[in-house]
Amino acid sequence: MRIVATALLALALPLTTAQAPAEKAAVALGSVIPAPSEVRPGGTAFRLTDRTVIEAPRGSRNVAERLAEALRPATGYRLPIVERSSSRKISLRTGHRDGYRLTVGRDEIAISAGDNAGLFAGVQTLRQLLPPAIDAATPQRARWLVAGGEIVDRPRFAYRGAMLDLARHFHTPAEVKRYIDEISRFKVNHLHLHLSDDQGWRIQIDSWPRLTAVGGAPGTGVDGVGGGYLTKAGYRDLVRYAAERYVTIVPEIDMPGHVNAAQVAYPELTCDGVAPPPRTDTAVGYSSLCIGKEVTYRFAEDVIRELAALTPGPYLHIGGDEAHATSEADYVAFQQRVLPLVAKYGKTAYGWNEIDQAPAAADAVLQYWNLEPTVTLRHASKVVLSPANRAYLDMKYTPSTPLGLSWAGYIEVRTAYDWDPTSYVAERAILGVEAPLWSETLRDLDDIEFMAFPRLAAIAELGWSPHRDWESFRERIRAYYPRWETRGVDFYRSPQIG
Repeated sequence: MRIVATALLALALPLTTAQAPAEKAAVALGSVIPAPSEVRPGGTAFRLTDRTVIEAPRGSRNVAERLAEALRPATGYRLPIVERSSSRKISLRTGHRDGYRLTVGRDEIAISAGDNAGLFAGVQTLRQLLPPAIDAATPQRARWLVAGGEIVDRPRFAYRGAMLDLARHFHTPAEVKRYIDEISRFKVNHLHLHLSDDQGWRIQIDSWPRLTAVGGAPGTGVDGVGGGYLTKAGYRDLVRYAAERYVTIVPEIDMPGHVNAAQVAYPELTCDGVAPPPRTDTAVGYSSLCIGKEVTYRFAEDVIRELAALTPGPYLHIGGDEAHATSEADYVAFQQRVLPLVAKYGKTAYGWNEIDQAPAAADAVLQYWNLEPTVTLRHASKVVLSPANRAYLDMKYTPSTPLGLSWAGYIEVRTAYDWDPTSYVAERAILGVEAPLWSETLRDLDDIEFMAFPRLAAIAELGWSPHRDWESFRERIRAYYPRWETRGVDFYRSPQIG
């Protein structure tokens, strides 16, 4: 099979004589983010009309519903979902071995994949092959053409993640859902939620109710704004919403550092039994659970047990970063007791790269956030790469960016795109990549979108695509701008994109 390295090749290929003249108005088959593995333009375009149906087996009904939900508003078409049809159709089929295959002809668009997650990935590609007006919320006058040909596509890494910090500033479930909608368009399949920190506690824990009564109260968060928390019902609803879009929620409770909010609520978690003052600043590294007290491990186990019961996904993140107030010996002792608790409750432990100091991290996944250009694994065998000077979406684009921080440097779009995960560690050790977005300077959805896009799309392509080509990405992301504009996404217009 010939591999087409970038969308530029697809853009450069001339129309074949078999293609209908109308196809000249269609989006080029390779103009997709993340870049597909293989693109073979050719044949006749498919035209979506009011007679088109969506054909899907009963087991793939959710994917079909997500597709119909995406296409109905702008087209105004019914797009009924059926199990079998001889009409002009978009068909969804399971059975393809790896990734997905999308084939476009005059009478049918066929998407086949090994499972529903693969079908959903194919649906995201199809959405980008329709004109940008397809993202409008009301019926549009447009010719809904999809260029003829075939895409064969598969992910480079299994884990392609984004992280959103709810602790420094609480973002509402509606905002989180909107973020899920946007990241899933780029085949991001994990959303890591940072649920506790020095400034706030954002998830209900029944056995320790003051965590949210105090740590989620109004006035918590950086600068005393952004109070709130997720009830268990609200968290379950987010998990369900994400799962319908083939995104797995990864919850994080940070410890033994970043625990000031918990200690305000429960002074027994300090070594002297005295509650510290609430913190609304952005300092780090000053708080620590008391490693020698048994209440610390009762607290840790209760939180892990309740959170694991709420979370169907395989991972539970226990933080572990910037524990500067914990001695190295105490830190290792803490991890030796707490990391096995995650497995006790049926989850894979996941933590920032500092946890690799402990032998118990051998069965855990590390999240690498440091600035060094290489990763040395002492105990763990799998890593998710989030180097702060490349992947942290809360870093300013330039010195004049109104939001964000700059301690890891300035991250313009090309800086976020132009790095190779395998330069940090051998590919066999890489579970995937993740783009964290910390909330010290964020306040609302517009802030989230401005800092995330287009850099999140760049990280998503690194996680999915087998090839990296800045000029190709630059052209494709520029062509994507009208889609964000149609949806009202407040993205950053980088001068590097033009």
